Amino acid sequence: MKILPYEPDNTSLAYSVGTTLDRFIKLKQSEFPFASGELSQLLRDIALAAKIVNRETNRAGLANIGGAFGQTNVQGEEQQKLDVIANIRFMRALSKGGEVCAIVSEEEDSVIDLQNNSGKYVVAIDPLDGSSNIDVNISIGTIFSIYRRKTPQGSPITEEDVMQPGRDQVAAGYVLYGSSTMLVYTTGHGVNGFTYETSLGEFFLSHPSIKAPDNGKIYSINEGLQNQWNEGIKDYIDECKRRDYAARYIGSLVADFHRNLLKGGIYLYPATHKNPEGKLRLLYEANALAFIADQAGALATNGKESILDLQPTALHQRTPLFIGSSKMVREFEQIAKDKKVLV
Repeated sequence: MKILPYEPDNTSLAYSVGTTLDRFIKLKQSEFPFASGELSQLLRDIALAAKIVNRETNRAGLANIGGAFGQTNVQGEEQQKLDVIANIRFMRALSKGGEVCAIVSEEEDSVIDLQNNSGKYVVAIDPLDGSSNIDVNISIGTIFSIYRRKTPQGSPITEEDVMQPGRDQVAAGYVLYGSSTMLVYTTGHGVNGFTYETSLGEFFLSHPSIKAPDNGKIYSINEGLQNQWNEGIKDYIDECKRRDYAARYIGSLVADFHRNLLKGGIYLYPATHKNPEGKLRLLYEANALAFIADQAGALATNGKESILDLQPTALHQRTPLFIGSSKMVREFEQIAKDKKVLV
């Protein structure tokens, strides 16, 4: 019997489909000496829920699950049907996985205690960001943060486990449901993006080791609120226009951030007269994107200090957010520093 060693076939008859998310996670487990597989499984649980939400968003028009749900969430925002569906899907996936002890969700008034005191992780999540855009086929997303609990396993969860600054995240990511569905995440060792291949039902590594451009020519801000900005914001946007920067604003945080992450640019959601503390939520929106930005070489600030250094004081705390290419964020800070950006 003749035995031959395996040699990969590099002919064009069968192209390589690449590295799956599951295989990539397994390869990276050694980066976490404190973990014994739970974090890897948690990331798989999130990916599974994302696949289900992707299916729901793609059939929204046919299944009559678009439009308003008829209730408001704790933010005072009208819930969309898909907000509720996505929240249910992620809650189920995270609770059944067994790795999570508590969940903070945009759609829930309080911390959800899963009564799993052996769980090592706390997850903060915006199940479906920008869902009001679903009826007009505009990209939407999911944003998540993962923290290790501070209290010992086996004990009940406390406020200390939940109210952690962004620098304490062990992982964060987002899912973009657009022309293709992408999952982008970091565990503190760089940023990697995976594209969903629907026919195989798998996420494949498509954007390895993402690095944000140091500079860009795109600014993203809701200019309809210009009359509510302070002078520092107005001065910076005027400077962007003088430089002939392109204005690009989708109205879905994940979509705007993703574009600027890949192409270079800055996203700005400042404080306004109506929302003097800002509008975006610190725990499950700003922190996650700031961690990704940091790992990709970009910056995120509230106008005075790094988003990652902010100590949360309330579950649904809001913050201004200025995030993007490092040079653009620094220039913004320089122009606005004397104009009391947070006022």
